[in-house]
Amino acid sequence: MSCNELLSLHNGLQIPVLGLGTWQASDVEIETALEIALEMGYRHIDTALRYGNEGAIGKVLKRWLDAGKIKREELFISTKLPLNLNRPHEVETTFQKSLANLQLDYIDLYLIHTPFTVFTNEDGSVKFDKEGLVEVDSTTDHVATWAEMEKLVEKGWTKSIGVSNFSKEQIQRLLKNCKIRPANLQIEHHVYLQQRDLIDFCKAEDITVTACSPLGSKGNYVKLNAKNGIQRRVPDLLEIPEVKEIAVAHNKTSAQVLLRWIIETGVSTIPKSTNPEHLRENMNIFDFDLTAEEMDKLLSLDRNFRICDLAMFRGIERHPEFTFKNQYTK
Repeated sequence: MSCNELLSLHNGLQIPVLGLGTWQASDVEIETALEIALEMGYRHIDTALRYGNEGAIGKVLKRWLDAGKIKREELFISTKLPLNLNRPHEVETTFQKSLANLQLDYIDLYLIHTPFTVFTNEDGSVKFDKEGLVEVDSTTDHVATWAEMEKLVEKGWTKSIGVSNFSKEQIQRLLKNCKIRPANLQIEHHVYLQQRDLIDFCKAEDITVTACSPLGSKGNYVKLNAKNGIQRRVPDLLEIPEVKEIAVAHNKTSAQVLLRWIIETGVSTIPKSTNPEHLRENMNIFDFDLTAEEMDKLLSLDRNFRICDLAMFRGIERHPEFTFKNQYTK
């Protein structure tokens, strides 16, 4: 197998099964990490306007493209419409900002980042009320926003469009009212939160799925929870006994087993790392296969446990399109 193994989108384009996630990476960190990742062979880069690092990513991509070290068609770049600008009239201007940040002529995949919308202050920060609860904008209209997303494809500005953190019901609503079908769904997906029904639905509808936080992102969420005064156990997926046992059997790490499991189920994944050793480790997952017994053992680990509980947005569960109601932990 190749490190550039691909999944086909319904429009004929292809997405590498392994990409680089960039959430919670500063400009300095991502510039350094992306240089290393591209040298290693990473070609799928995922970011978002909300991450605040599109500009740094754009600088690196421009250097590589201008120097002829890579061709644009060899890259697969995805970014997202943020939750504070998730309104029909804001789609085009927001997209153009991301396009300028990334210094590209087009995006490969543009996603609606969340199915809900929030109000912001003049400086762009999320607005909270006197009780510390996020001020939600309940007028979110997925169908109207999606119609504007379709125009981005029609104008040639993005090759594909999709959604992130959407539920089956929300995707069905789009499918019933669209001209261009969603090409991809990005969701939290790992052995403790497998969301098999949602993934099976997407596969049946020819919608590819990308797993974010495939290793649990424990470090990021521990910091976020502490910052927001949330006391909540965050499991370490790398220390699950069954995962460690399988890793030993293949002379691999727990992280490599968890990533291998995801791609063997036909899902792409975007583990985030700025550590050169981890970047190489994450890429070195194409020289072994899990047995049917090992796959079943990992499938049995599902706990329906959402690690990304959006604690940084206290009160977000009041939004009518909030999708995590059955799993949300205050």
